[in-house]
Amino acid sequence: MDYQNYIEINPAVRFGRPCIKGTRISVSDVLGWLASGMSYDEILSDFPQLNKDHILACLAFAANKERKVKVVSS
Repeated sequence: MDYQNYIEINPAVRFGRPCIKGTRISVSDVLGWLASGMSYDEILSDFPQLNKDHILACLAFAANKERKVKVVSS
């Protein structure tokens, strides 16, 4: 999944938070819904402008960000 096809960072939209292209729905919104127990079908029903690829792109974005986290020991 190449999340860059679906996610953009635009300083003029949601203060530069990563969002699904063409929407004001942020990656963190989608991740929060999933974490709260919403199913893909519930999200897609509530937000018809989204599709399954958008949700997968949010997960891929988060996974990529997590891979880049560096641990600094004190």
